[in-house]
Amino acid sequence: MNLYRPPAPVPLAPLPGLIRAMMRGERDLLSLMPDIAYTTKVGPLGQSRRGILLVNEPTAVTQVLVDAEGVFPKNDLLVGALEALVGQSIFVSSGENWRRQRRMIDPAFSHMRVNRSFDAMTAGVDAYEAVLDGRAASGEAFSLDAAMSEVTADIICRTIFSQQLGSGTAREVFTSFAQFERSVANTEIRRLLFGKPFAKIPQSPAVREACARIRGHLGDLLDPRLAPGAPVIEDIVGSVIATTDPQTGARFTREELIDQLGVFFLAGHETTASVLTWVFFILSQRPDYAERMRAEVASVAGEGEIRLEHTKHLVFVRHVFREAMRLYPPITFIPRVAQRATEIAGHRLKAGTMVMIAPWTIHRSPANWANADRFDPDRFAREGDITPGSYIPFGLGPRICVGAAFATIEATLILARFVRRYEFVPTEPEQVRPVARLTTKPAREISAVVRRRST
Repeated sequence: MNLYRPPAPVPLAPLPGLIRAMMRGERDLLSLMPDIAYTTKVGPLGQSRRGILLVNEPTAVTQVLVDAEGVFPKNDLLVGALEALVGQSIFVSSGENWRRQRRMIDPAFSHMRVNRSFDAMTAGVDAYEAVLDGRAASGEAFSLDAAMSEVTADIICRTIFSQQLGSGTAREVFTSFAQFERSVANTEIRRLLFGKPFAKIPQSPAVREACARIRGHLGDLLDPRLAPGAPVIEDIVGSVIATTDPQTGARFTREELIDQLGVFFLAGHETTASVLTWVFFILSQRPDYAERMRAEVASVAGEGEIRLEHTKHLVFVRHVFREAMRLYPPITFIPRVAQRATEIAGHRLKAGTMVMIAPWTIHRSPANWANADRFDPDRFAREGDITPGSYIPFGLGPRICVGAAFATIEATLILARFVRRYEFVPTEPEQVRPVARLTTKPAREISAVVRRRST
């Protein structure tokens, strides 16, 4: 079988790559990545004011992300980019502040266990199948990206707030986050090349407005739960409201609650939605994989309800999701910063040096993977154990995504349900290509139609 190469920039030499990225004017960091970024194990990435060290070698990746000595906190550019959206929440904080927040919200993570959240997943998929049935009947084209964001946003809303998210709100959150990613100043190429470490970066009115809209929607969901006499519900928001600092006894303020819930909400749906968008595009180009998935679903669950125990046996469906995360990691780059002078794999770093952990290049490095830029879900059946540090779609170390199991089961359910019932057909597949800002997205939303399959 000829392996399929899904859309991705053709790596160029450093100078042509820089020219391509600047000409596209989209802050497209993927077009900027030079050919040597895919073959370098550990080494400097281009020329910049602050210095950038690219780390692709699994042992060095593990050193940085496990970070036993606290040398490599979240990069200041990333923290500055997200501050207007999620404040100093657990996603961007470091050191003792991060440890304090983690202790406070640890109890909330129990609500993301799949045995507690699977009913919410099923209800969200049920509701969205009704939407897709209507679109199939009308034949109207729609945004595949937005569709995946809407269904996953509804699921995470049911999980966090124990209520359904309105379709209009889901679409506005998707649009606002897309506006945020397009405009946030910290992803400008000139900032990467010429910016000083730890410099404060002002954001445009468009970014501030997009963040305010998202935070406003979260506040609308939160406020009824903070009202005097509001019923106590055992879910994520209830747990985060009730938690106290073990040392001071203080609780989160309303704004701090929005910070923390914003991380749960956005990380809990935007990243999964991004990967699902790529899966359904790839399946539209390789229907043989879709047929294999349907055959597995039929053998495991027949035409009936897909239950939690079924998802554990949908091995090929999970491999498809894992392979899509390899080629299109939802968080394209995990930048860290050297807090002090240090060393990685023989390279001396001064304080302020950016340490670039790039799942995009790690997952496409020929040193780490055979046929690295080809879509081959069967590799996960063949290759067995994966070297730690070579596959990091959920990160690694103490800050690994705590929702990894949730996202995997959620995606397996959505893929199994939708592939059994529908076919998604992009209207302009030749126009699809990825870009990376904060997440890995199509450069333009993928316009598609959906067809009901005959059974």
